Amino acid sequence: MNEKILQMNDEQVTRALEKQIQSPGSRYDGGIRNDDTGIPSASHGGTPTYMAAMTAALTTKQSRYYRDERVLNALNKCADYILVTQHDDGTISLGGTNFNSPPDTGFVVAGVAQIYQLLNRDSWELLKPIAVKVKLFLERTIPAFLTGGCHTPNHRWVITAALGSLYEIFKLEDLVNRADEWLAEGMDCTEDGEWTERSNGIYNAVTDIMLYYTAKYLNRPELLDHVRRNLKMMLYMIHPNGDIVTEYSGRQDYGGEHDLSGYYLVYRIMADLDRDPLFASMADLSLANMTNLGSVNNHSLLGSLLFPCDIDSIERLPLPVSYTKVFNSNHPIADDLKSMAKVGHHSKILHSSMHTAFGAPVVRYRNEATSVTAMTRTPAIFSLRHGRVKLLGIRISTMFTPGIVEMEQFSITESGYYMLSVMEKGYNGPIPKEALPETSRMDISPWYLLPHHLRPLTHVQKHQIEVHITQHGKEWCIQIKSDDIKDVLTQVSFIFSPECQLAGNGLEPQNQQMMLWTKDSLRCTSGEDWIEITDGQLDHQLRHVRSAPVQHEVQTAVVNLLSPFNKKFNIKLS
Repeated sequence: MNEKILQMNDEQVTRALEKQIQSPGSRYDGGIRNDDTGIPSASHGGTPTYMAAMTAALTTKQSRYYRDERVLNALNKCADYILVTQHDDGTISLGGTNFNSPPDTGFVVAGVAQIYQLLNRDSWELLKPIAVKVKLFLERTIPAFLTGGCHTPNHRWVITAALGSLYEIFKLEDLVNRADEWLAEGMDCTEDGEWTERSNGIYNAVTDIMLYYTAKYLNRPELLDHVRRNLKMMLYMIHPNGDIVTEYSGRQDYGGEHDLSGYYLVYRIMADLDRDPLFASMADLSLANMTNLGSVNNHSLLGSLLFPCDIDSIERLPLPVSYTKVFNSNHPIADDLKSMAKVGHHSKILHSSMHTAFGAPVVRYRNEATSVTAMTRTPAIFSLRHGRVKLLGIRISTMFTPGIVEMEQFSITESGYYMLSVMEKGYNGPIPKEALPETSRMDISPWYLLPHHLRPLTHVQKHQIEVHITQHGKEWCIQIKSDDIKDVLTQVSFIFSPECQLAGNGLEPQNQQMMLWTKDSLRCTSGEDWIEITDGQLDHQLRHVRSAPVQHEVQTAVVNLLSPFNKKFNIKLS
């Protein structure tokens, strides 16, 4: 058993004992307080995660809490808590949102089923009554999974993992049949390994481990091919300090700092299954940078106990640190988006997103301590890390639409990369007389009852912005060019980490987060590392583009351009 993981788990158990609510008669009795809200929940990141740590400690001889009766009693109270909190329909609520939620119940079940299996197979008789309670919780969830739905793309595989986990215990064929209904929708993974939500920091790891559970319990080994592709892609989504590339995520990890903790279990399992030296090296890196054990469905120690692996005997290969990789360059995203218009959902889905950036090209460059990402169909077009310097993103905004401009087209050129976005904006004509509703002839005609989708567009205007990205030794050039339409107010925002120091003659602070960059070069320094960017410009006085939200907890230097323009920014590295 790895000493670091064991120590982290024992510390988690200690926190659970300190935070457990002791209030007989209260609906919260036995629950573990959430650090943010102070209120316990039965969600996968709540009390069940602490149950995972307790179960792992009680059944692991090397733990200082092995067969500790105080922990036993705490785990028993947790089991009572999740039974009391469980709704009559078998579901749990996320806590503050997602009430009576099948997918959030799926996250819990995928982990609590592991808790049950460890408790049930252990020889310590005092664990058996808790195992009975945990099994009852699991059994109560079955009707919800036979009928329940989801929100997001990854939720489908969370639910199939839960169905498989329940099938492993209860052997009901209806569970397999329901999983097959979800699996019949097909896998949402590009040839290069990108999942729908493009969430390297969170939901890639969720999807990978959940599909492993699905494949294992439902005997669907072909599902692991998609997991392998994503794990291979992630070899190139690591910054020099071990952070994951989140600059283009379609979920809440966008732009945040995430390490590989969530990938440890799946890399470990797949390294053992495939005897893969690179996967084993990624498991090592995940462990070295691990800051948390994960929630109940992807708990590093719980999962390691339930899925024992031998990766010590696998030879290691060095992970790539110098490369240029283009992902999804051959994915037919333009054709798929054209086809979307024929599907009939009109880009509307309840409680979720269409994730139309799925399959958009992404460039990853790495040369030891320098890490670059060039992106399409996301708010930033370019990011760069050089040692400790973090240029988190370069973003283009315009008043034409108005808002952030996302690059829609991508191609590789002889000198670098080319991106293009064509914006379109028109005006709505009168609704054809034959299409007017009856309400239009009444004394009051509400605007929202008119069939606005039938209005003809008039005076349609188009505005084009293109980007050329080239590299020359230790310099990068970002060329941003507009078409000939005059007087479109445009901003180019350079977003830096708050730890960096910015200096330059043309910097004019506007508030704590934002400064206008009006002329000359800008230097960003962190420790001994620096980058220098040329040159600022001030073609207009606008401080903020409508529909382009100001980011907090970062530093942003804004260059104001007025179309037509052809602007080059040269980035020199120390």
